[in-house]
Amino acid sequence: MAGLENYKEGEILYNGKDLNKINHDYYRCHDVGIVFQSYNLLPYLTALENVILSMDISGYKEKDKKEKALECLEKVGIDKSKANKRILTLSGGQQQRVAIARALAYNPSIILADEPTGNLDKETEEEVLDIFTSLAHKDKKCIIIISHSNNVKEKVDIVKYLKEGKITN
Repeated sequence: MAGLENYKEGEILYNGKDLNKINHDYYRCHDVGIVFQSYNLLPYLTALENVILSMDISGYKEKDKKEKALECLEKVGIDKSKANKRILTLSGGQQQRVAIARALAYNPSIILADEPTGNLDKETEEEVLDIFTSLAHKDKKCIIIISHSNNVKEKVDIVKYLKEGKITN
């Protein structure tokens, strides 16, 4: 679904088009934001710089990228003082919030999150799930979370299972 690899069987459609037949780079830079389990943030950059870099890579047109990046960070609970700290000085929960802000930076319609709470304590897991719920319900984002967590299952609107390569209810 992220367009990171081509698939050999079945089909994944985005706006009626087979994902294997569209430009994956464009898709990942405009239509889908990805929140990786291991955050994949650049440790030598600040939180703010990580989000701005995402905008730069996507080609996102914004007059004041810094202001937009700060808005994205604020939306996920990272204030200006934390935004200017290097990634490795932030807690795991704060790093995950930065990863979510980075995924939001160019305003994609879909957010894919791979085990976004796998490295977090229970309280922080709840906070991150609340962020995703708000993004889905208030900002009308399609949030797809891949998780083994029963807590995630309890918080989402629709649950699907993958069993023997097939999606089931």
